[in-house]
Amino acid sequence: MRGLLLILLLLAAPLRAEEVVLGLSRDQVSISTNFDGSEVIIYGAIKREVPIPEGEPLQVIVTISGPQAPITVRRKDRVLGIWVNTDAMDVSAAPSFYAISTSAPWEDVLNEADDLRHTISIPRRIRSIGAWSQVANPQEFIDALVRIRMDNGLYVLDEGAVDLRESTLFNTAIQMPANLTEGEYATRVFLTRGGKVVSNYETSIEVRKVGLERWLYNLSRQQPLAYGLLSLAIAIAAGWGASAAFRLMRSG
Repeated sequence: MRGLLLILLLLAAPLRAEEVVLGLSRDQVSISTNFDGSEVIIYGAIKREVPIPEGEPLQVIVTISGPQAPITVRRKDRVLGIWVNTDAMDVSAAPSFYAISTSAPWEDVLNEADDLRHTISIPRRIRSIGAWSQVANPQEFIDALVRIRMDNGLYVLDEGAVDLRESTLFNTAIQMPANLTEGEYATRVFLTRGGKVVSNYETSIEVRKVGLERWLYNLSRQQPLAYGLLSLAIAIAAGWGASAAFRLMRSG
């Protein structure tokens, strides 16, 4: 009886849906003294055990998310002609970098329910626990944080940047800026139909300082006094060098 029930359950279960087979042009980014950003090419294919479903077209979303960290967002208002901080909200966690590439306009690739479930959009990746107890309208502060980081190139939404061919092969290029935070960068790929996520895959890209950058970073964490003295010495030397150069220019 149990064997018959198992067979019926297997027959009733749907065949495995579309799955992502992913590749990265690089899985590690090294930050050196002359680092000015890096481009990561993400490519892959959709593995199927059944023919391509008819109806809604397949869409692809690719995201890269930097390390999460808390941040305080402040609002400034003009008081007696002077700009001062009037309100502030503590954001529990926000990615230091977050980029999204899609194969179509945002409203065509994902619905609100699945965005909430998988935290894909930029605002969904920002956690603000207890925000309502801090300010009257926390969404204004989240919108401001998103706007500032988008202006600085740290948050990116690139609609239509994923090249999807015959609903089987896809690729996109994501530019990572020079001011990256060290850590693991979660890389996710979502397949959607009709705005619903049908499959997803996740890997990571490691971002690490190397060379002089790594030495200075370790020195600042392990020997802060030595790091402070070294910074002071460099500042004094730079000031003296600039002063000497200025005197030479005037005497010449």
